[in-house]
Amino acid sequence: MPSITTIHDTMWLTHPKWCNAALWGRIEQRFYGYGILRALTRSAVIATVSEASRSEITRVRPEAAARIAVTRSGVADDFHPVSPDAQALAQLGLAPHRRYVLIVGQGAPYKNHEGALTAFAQACGSSSDIDLVLVQRRGGQRQGFAQLTRELSLEGRVLVLEPIDRAALVQLYSGAAALLHPSFIEGFGNPVAEAMACGCPVVTSNCSAMPEVAGGAALLVDPHDPASIAAALRRVTQDPALAAELRQLGLARAAQLDWRAFAAANLALYRKVLDAPA
Repeated sequence: MPSITTIHDTMWLTHPKWCNAALWGRIEQRFYGYGILRALTRSAVIATVSEASRSEITRVRPEAAARIAVTRSGVADDFHPVSPDAQALAQLGLAPHRRYVLIVGQGAPYKNHEGALTAFAQACGSSSDIDLVLVQRRGGQRQGFAQLTRELSLEGRVLVLEPIDRAALVQLYSGAAALLHPSFIEGFGNPVAEAMACGCPVVTSNCSAMPEVAGGAALLVDPHDPASIAAALRRVTQDPALAAELRQLGLARAAQLDWRAFAAANLALYRKVLDAPA
């Protein structure tokens, strides 16, 4: 039976320790690695969510290049700017009227949360009026993050939240001084798109899929260099005009990331495969 497989990224093949550095990650590497390679070999069409991922898949399996199609992800309509709800933010543990930088993403090593924390300390450590909020969508090595928070003398200024509902996440995006997203690698990078759709200025990586998703509407940094991250974060949190410009650019870019276009592109792939001679 012909099949179409969507592959978001090749991290389990190329950077397995960025996915899970624990012992259990070795088992996951074998499981996911086998499944991805099997799909690359057998699928009639391989769909992926960014040109960056297309390049990575082609590098891993050059013979699959002709069968790869990009169906770029979108951002849901309920991600949009909302007015701050002091009560809702207080329920999450945020202090009223305090600025904050937001990080959103699972606690996997490739998200570079400890690098983001180090950069926040460099950029905002001496500015006592701004905090850091981390929403970990799943998993994570919190012990190391908490230890680094103490080492950087940021106790009381870093809030780590459990997964929250969509409405609360939209509140956080809409009220943040910036989204800080210095991942080492992404298949797409949903937080970048979500933040832009909510009018949140974005600081993200200059590699992998992040520049493609941001589309010129974010400040790009070297994720391996905390000083580079800190410099961009310092700019956006200290320059209201720049922050306002990034908000407008982000809203315009997010409007181009339409789930309907994603659905239509995937539907076209299925029709192509179904119409192909047996």
